[in-house]
Amino acid sequence: MDQTLFHLINERWTNPGLDLFMAAMSDIEIWKPLLIVIVLIALIFGSFKARACILCILLSLAIAAQLTGLLKSALDRHRPKQVQSVRMIELQKARPEFLTLFKKHTIRYSDQSDRNKSGPSFPSGHMANNTAIAVCLTLFYRRRGWLYWIITVAIGYSRIYLGAHWPSDVVATLFLAAGETLLILALLELIWRWATKKWAPAIFARHPSLVVDPIG
Repeated sequence: MDQTLFHLINERWTNPGLDLFMAAMSDIEIWKPLLIVIVLIALIFGSFKARACILCILLSLAIAAQLTGLLKSALDRHRPKQVQSVRMIELQKARPEFLTLFKKHTIRYSDQSDRNKSGPSFPSGHMANNTAIAVCLTLFYRRRGWLYWIITVAIGYSRIYLGAHWPSDVVATLFLAAGETLLILALLELIWRWATKKWAPAIFARHPSLVVDPIG
């Protein structure tokens, strides 16, 4: 079932418009300047809720990255392109990176040279990171935060579309990363309540909760 669904997404359910869209969704370098601007605006001009959300996202990403690395090494699952020939999309290099969206991309099939270029397949780093962000945004911003799940699902689908991960990698990582993030946020909440109550009672009086702040 895993391989059948993979080949449908990677080889059959494709078109030129999706090729560019999926490749762009998976390329963090294209979006990095925008993300940095959003983070800086939130930190400088945002409310307590916005700053707390950014803090939780950054800490969750840092911790999740370590867990992802450990699991990749321990499980050492091969990527699709490491065990068979898969359809791949390559964006042309450009500076700044977003200009690559205006250059013609190329389609090719993986070969022996691709088998040692990437690390293990599970868990998916892209999916783990974006699931962590989606969980944080959902807890902090409720219905508006849920919108980020659309991006998370699109990125997860793009990893299969581009031949980087099996469908089971993406689905399992979603549940794994969601659980990890909830545990991390619960720990941060406990630390916040203990530390601020003890060392910063004035702040604690205004913001007794880090993740669910009634004042915002």
